[in-house]
Amino acid sequence: MSIIIKNKSIEIVIDEEKCKGCGICIALCPLKILVKSDKLSSQGFNLPFPINRDKCIGCRICEYYCPDFAIYIIEGEK
Repeated sequence: MSIIIKNKSIEIVIDEEKCKGCGICIALCPLKILVKSDKLSSQGFNLPFPINRDKCIGCRICEYYCPDFAIYIIEGEK
């Protein structure tokens, strides 16, 4: 899942094998980019899904607070 912001490319990566669907990333996202999807992981957990990805500012709050290291942000140039 990739988005472009100003001169940066921001990719939101969710590791479906690590995610336990706790919803911490969803609750803490200041711009409400993440929502709980109907898609289930192989372990049966509802995965987060980024909507309004063009509004993501790459703050990494989701990444920093994920207890399972299941979500991370990759930034690069356009």
